[in-house]
Amino acid sequence: MSVVTHWFLPTSGDGRTVVERFHANKSQGAPAQRDPDIDYLAEIAQAAERNGFHGVLTPTGTWCEDAWLTTAALIARTRRLKFLVAFRPGVISPTLAAQMASTYQRISRGRLLLNVVTGGDEVEQRRFGDWLDHDQRYARTDEFLHVVRAVWSGTPVDFTGEHYRVEGATALAAPDPVPPIYFGGSSPAALPVAARRADVYLTWGEPPAQVAEKIARVRELAGDRPIRFGIRLHTISRDTSAEAWAEAAKLLDALHPEQVRKAQEQLRQSQSTGQQRMLALHGGDLSRGVRGLEVHPGLWAGIGLVRGGAGTALVGSHAEVADLVEEYHALGVEEFVLSGYPHLEEAYWFGEGVRPELARRGLLAEPQAAPEELVSAR
Repeated sequence: MSVVTHWFLPTSGDGRTVVERFHANKSQGAPAQRDPDIDYLAEIAQAAERNGFHGVLTPTGTWCEDAWLTTAALIARTRRLKFLVAFRPGVISPTLAAQMASTYQRISRGRLLLNVVTGGDEVEQRRFGDWLDHDQRYARTDEFLHVVRAVWSGTPVDFTGEHYRVEGATALAAPDPVPPIYFGGSSPAALPVAARRADVYLTWGEPPAQVAEKIARVRELAGDRPIRFGIRLHTISRDTSAEAWAEAAKLLDALHPEQVRKAQEQLRQSQSTGQQRMLALHGGDLSRGVRGLEVHPGLWAGIGLVRGGAGTALVGSHAEVADLVEEYHALGVEEFVLSGYPHLEEAYWFGEGVRPELARRGLLAEPQAAPEELVSAR
C-alpha cells in the first residue's frame, strides 16, 4: 500500500496569506492576491504534475469557479495529471452526471476522479435551490450514486426512490476507466453512504487518533466491500522545522481578530459534523499563538481559524512532515489531498522536499505515465 499524493486548485483565488472567501458569504473573505485565471491555475496544475502529484482537487460552490469547466480547460495544458472534480449531487441529475463523467473520461483519456460533496452549509445549498435538511441530503446522495453507477453499467436503468425517478436512463458509452468516487462526511447519516458507495472515503485532517476511529467505523459499516481512505490537509514544509514554524507564524500574524471572529461566527452555524469537529480543534482562539494551535505533533489547526472545511496543516521539516504522513499511512490512509499558501510555491516545497523523503522510505506510488508515453512504450 503506497502513498498517493494530490494537490489543490484554488479556484476562488490564491495568495501568501490564508485566502478564504467563505462558502456562505463571499464578501467576508480576505481578497485574493492572485486571481484564479486560467493561466495561473495552469501554472499550479503544471507544477503539481512536474512534482509527481497524482491529481488535483478542484472545489465546488458559488464562491469559486465551476470545477467541471475549469478542469476541462486544463486538460490540454497538462499531460498525465488527473482532476478530482468536486460536485454537488443535489444540483444535477444523476443521469446527466453519469453522461458528463463518461464524456470527460473520453476527452481526457481517463483522467477524471469524482469528489461527491453532499453539502453541510445550508445557506450555500439554498443558493442552488436545495432546501433539504442535512440527513435528507445524504439520503439523496445515496440514491444519486446508485443511479450513476447503474447508468455506467451500460444497461438502461429504471429506478424509483424518494428523491429520484428515472426510466431507461443510459449514457452513450460507459466511462473507461470508471472514475473512482471520493466521498466525505462525518455524521451518522454520512458514514453508511460512504460505506455503500465510495471508492475512497475522505476525511479532513483530524489528529491521528480521531482519524483511526473514523476509519474503523467506515470499515465496520463497509463489511467485505473494499474501500480506500484519504485525508485532506494543508502543508508547510521547509528545510528545517524552525523555518516551517516561522512560515506558520507569518500566516497567523496576518489574521486580524475581527476576521477570525466573523469567520468563526459563520462556521459555527454550519450543519456539517466535520466542520464542527474542525472548529473544536482550535476553539477559535487566536491568542493561543502558533505553537498553541499544534493539536498533535506537527499538526497545526491555525488554518481553520478563518478557513471552512479542511483547517489543519502538516508543519515541520521535510522529514518531520514525512513522519506524520507515515503515521497516517500506518492507520490505513493511502491518499493525501494537500494544499498550501501560495499553492504554486508550496507544491514545489512539498514536491521537492517531502516526496523524495517518502520515496526513500519506500512509501511513494509512481506517477502514472502520460497517454503519449503509454503509446510509445508499447
